Order: sequence, then structure tokens, then C-alpha cells
Amino acid sequence: MKRRNFIRQGLAGAALLSAFPYELLAAQKKLYPYDRVNLGNTGITMSRMAMGTGTNGFGGSSNQTRTLGIKGVSDLLRAGFDEGINFWDTADQYGSHPHVKEALKKVDRDQVVILTKTNSKTYKDVKKDLERFKGELGTDHFDIILLHAVTDPDWNTNMKGAMEALSEAKEEGLIRAHGISCHSLGALQTAADEPWVDVDLARYNPGGVAMDADVETVRKVLTRMKENGKAIIGMKVYGAGRLIDKKDECLEFHTGAKFIDNFTLGIENYEQLKDIQKRLPEASVRG
Repeated sequence: MKRRNFIRQGLAGAALLSAFPYELLAAQKKLYPYDRVNLGNTGITMSRMAMGTGTNGFGGSSNQTRTLGIKGVSDLLRAGFDEGINFWDTADQYGSHPHVKEALKKVDRDQVVILTKTNSKTYKDVKKDLERFKGELGTDHFDIILLHAVTDPDWNTNMKGAMEALSEAKEEGLIRAHGISCHSLGALQTAADEPWVDVDLARYNPGGVAMDADVETVRKVLTRMKENGKAIIGMKVYGAGRLIDKKDECLEFHTGAKFIDNFTLGIENYEQLKDIQKRLPEASVRG
């Protein structure tokens, strides 16, 4: 069976995990977290994996910020950077901007790709966020900014002001790409066809856990999104931790999906960093 035929069939999450098609999703060569990949048509090149700082991120904190503090998260980000992982994923909601700022004190800003997210929905509030973010992150420019955790299927109408603020920032050179992080099928479907979207942060894993819909439905939407020229960053790789016993399958599922450019993984300690460095190359070619 060819890879494309399997993908078209689209099995349910449970069935997919019970008979995982390693040979159909296996890469021809080993893939590494530090591999440099192009983010769709944005002109941005970064590591295949992002160091995520928002595991269980809400209310201005996350597992990383609550457990490690500013120095601990900063040291962890720099440890990943030293291993070639130059993509850092943060958000206002995670409260991890000061932690990234600390890490940037010992890293060349132009050697790091920073993605952050805003929960604001109006032009005025997004403009305020951008000014605040510059101070919190210690940078005068951003690489990627997303509208965060959007569920409204009509977001491209109801959040026009927020979109305009980010479009202006891109025109002014303050950001390089803008887009959305979707948390509903309706929002994801809208993002697939909305010309304004440069980048989409999408929930995708073989178990269909913590996703916007079942695996097959999401696959179809993301395939259309990629055909429409959008960049796609995968998240919820391990199903918000509920597929932790299926790490290899989850990683091969992500890297085997040709519509996903790269992925973000919430790294909470050095052991997890070492694990993904060792695990991804072997998982990516498992047949």
C-alpha cells in the first residue's frame, strides 16, 4: 500500500495506534530536532522542532515557568540552542516572555526564531500587546505572532481589527509572519482558506487526542490549508501528554505528514530534551 493511499483512507485514532503503519510513514533518512527547515512560504528558516514553554499554559504561567523559574527556563532554552534548536515557542498566556528575554541575553537575537501569541481581539489591544511584548521579550522585532487559541469560526470577521494590527506590523517590519492558533474545527476550517493566514499552529497526533476533530477530518483540512500556501506548525504531538507511551508513533506520525513544516514540543527539563534528541532520529525512520 502506498503512503498516499493509506493517508487517504484515514483510520480512527484508536485503530491507527493499534496497528501503526511505521513502514508507510517512515522517512528515508533520519530526522533531527535541529534540522533546518523552511517554514512554508514565509521565508523563515528554523529548526525542525521548537522548544515549547507553555505546557499546561494558562493564566500567565505554565509548567515550565512554575517549576523552573526565569533562570531555569532560560538555561533550558539555551541548552536547546547549543544543540541547534533555534526555534522558541512562547505566548502571553504562558507568562514565559521574561524567561525568553533572559535567554536572549546570551544568544544572538538574529540566530533565534521567536514565536509568540496574543489573546487580544481588537486593533487597539493588539497594538498595545506588541509594544508590551517588545519590553517583556527584550527585542525590537518578532518573527511570528499568532492570534491565540481561537475558537470562533467567524474569527476572520469578528477579529478584523486584530488582523489589521498584525498586518500593519508586518508591513512595518516589526514581524515577519502572522497567523493563528486554532482550537475548534470551525476556526481551523476558516484558517485553511483565509488569505491573511501565513502560519497556522495546529493540533495533530495519531490518537486524535486534544484535537479540533477526528484525525481524518483534521488531515483533510490541513491538506487543504497547505495547498492554499499556508505554513503549518504541529502541536499537541503527544496528545497533551496522554499519548506519552506512544512517543515514537506520535513523532513518526508528525514527521510523516507532508503538510506539517515543523512542530513544537513542550520541554520541561533536560531529560526530556535529551530524550527527543535521541528518540526523533530513530522514530522517524522506523519501518
